[in-house]
Amino acid sequence: MPSTHLDQARLQAVDAPAEGPVVMLNLVRFRDEADYGPDSDQVPCSGRTAYFERYVPAFRKVAPEYGGTRPVYLGRAHELLVGAEGEKWDVVALVQYPDLAALKGILGDERYLRDAAPHRVAGVADWRFLVTSAVA
Repeated sequence: MPSTHLDQARLQAVDAPAEGPVVMLNLVRFRDEADYGPDSDQVPCSGRTAYFERYVPAFRKVAPEYGGTRPVYLGRAHELLVGAEGEKWDVVALVQYPDLAALKGILGDERYLRDAAPHRVAGVADWRFLVTSAVA
């Protein structure tokens, strides 16, 4: 089942080390056309455009206040060799946060919720967001 929204209860219950960096794995599939809803004043665009030209710049305005947050990798996804039949992703992104508190801080930041998240939700048809931490 496609997912596009972050569940705040799951975020608060994350079982990961409280200290040290976390790297978030993002698997993203874009909508052909971004869906801002019928009452939106947003100029129509593709899901890819909503994500890269609207979401990413808004995210980058918030991230510096959570020192050390940085993209690690962004790549085009090709073929899924192991996984559910028909599952397809457009982009794989790894973003490192200095710690779990920084991740939660950005995702709960009023500016992120107002200026960035709506573009992600509008542009993304399906999303996986996995918290990872280094193996000792």
